[in-house]
Amino acid sequence: CPSPSDLRSVNGTRVCAQLYTDDSPYYDLCCAGDVLVVLPDNDVPYMPHGWAGRASSLVVGTKCELTVWSRAGKKGNKKSFNA
Repeated sequence: CPSPSDLRSVNGTRVCAQLYTDDSPYYDLCCAGDVLVVLPDNDVPYMPHGWAGRASSLVVGTKCELTVWSRAGKKGNKKSFNA
């Protein structure tokens, strides 16, 4: 997995989080598969098409917080992650 301070897009802009579809009990094999990039100040009440229930590992950048909910539309239980 990338380190939280290394999260950057291909053009060098800051990325607050990356979610991945594949993980593994072995750390060096985590953070694989499809990637969903979360930019600073994104507010997304619904997961993009095809992502519901697929994220299995994530990395949150420094000075960022990722909050997720158990149900669509920011409903249900919530959990916050940071670096």
